[in-house]
Amino acid sequence: MIEKVNKIVTTDQMREDVQDYYGRVLDTNKDLKTSACCESSSFPHYLREVIKNIHPEVLDKFYGCGSPLPLVLKGKKILDLGCGTGRDCYLASQLVGEEGEIVGIDMTDEQLDVANRHLDFHTQKFGYKKSNVTFVKGFIEEMENLDLADNYFDVVISNCVLNLSPQKDRVVEQVYRVLKPGGEFYFSDVYSDRRLPEAFKEDKVLLGECLGGALYWNDFERVARKAGFFDPRVYANRVLDITNKEVAEKIGVTTFYSTGYRLFKIADLEDDCEDFGHQVKYLGTLSESPDAFILDDHHTFQKNKIVPVCGNTYKMLNETRFKDHFVFKGDFSEHVGIFNCGPDSDTNNQSAMGDCSGPGCC
Repeated sequence: MIEKVNKIVTTDQMREDVQDYYGRVLDTNKDLKTSACCESSSFPHYLREVIKNIHPEVLDKFYGCGSPLPLVLKGKKILDLGCGTGRDCYLASQLVGEEGEIVGIDMTDEQLDVANRHLDFHTQKFGYKKSNVTFVKGFIEEMENLDLADNYFDVVISNCVLNLSPQKDRVVEQVYRVLKPGGEFYFSDVYSDRRLPEAFKEDKVLLGECLGGALYWNDFERVARKAGFFDPRVYANRVLDITNKEVAEKIGVTTFYSTGYRLFKIADLEDDCEDFGHQVKYLGTLSESPDAFILDDHHTFQKNKIVPVCGNTYKMLNETRFKDHFVFKGDFSEHVGIFNCGPDSDTNNQSAMGDCSGPGCC
């Protein structure tokens, strides 16, 4: 167990420790001590072919805890926070097509060197005349200094990086700024089941393994709501099995989760699920998901099945890039009470948590 300390870890120190861990301590992802920054076993089927086009060095030196690439990206503008060697940028490059745009931000020179070294390789591999990917060095909590326009990006993604930031609230605020209205922050990260002592950040291994800087999941949702993302939705979740004895002894009884969230920039979402009698029907028009569309851990829309939804869910489908793939019925003229929109509302499609002890519980 880590001893408590009174010292507050500074922003500069946290950045230096992270840069050192990912730039010099780790050589490839095989050097990681835990599974926090590794892919889970379930990799989306629509990415299994395109990942074959990624350069081996980009894959070997990439560290992530999920697969944060949603559907309906053709022609879109994507921002990747903490892009590392650019694996997700190059995956997204293929999904948006040559007319789309990808911007990746990272603060670690060694990671960006790998990403930039293979720009021409991927441009040729994808059959593009010119690359649609740009890599930028900078801090994700200081995006206001990186010449990123307001209301510009359709989707912001991030893969196991938010926990490494010393100012997570500023990151989320900046994401809200650069997203278009109706845009989405779709990302994976590591969360804890309690607030962590400051000493966790002082431990370079815990910090580098994406554990030491993890937010208590409930505090993250408070940060999201304060920034304007009023109804955070979980799309994936797994408990991290810490098998490294040294790391396990340090964290004690704390439980960590690798969780995927999707946050929509819709200004008038409510802070609870309200019932206005809305109904939606998925048309099955997405080639990657013809039989059903999964919005989150408790909303799976089967093709041609009419489903009642709360006002927030209605807007997440009707005021975003998903609109053309659904039929909508209803308006907001009459409120009929609260809508049971939690994971337990569908006993056949509950949260991976199974109870209200972690992310995904309403």
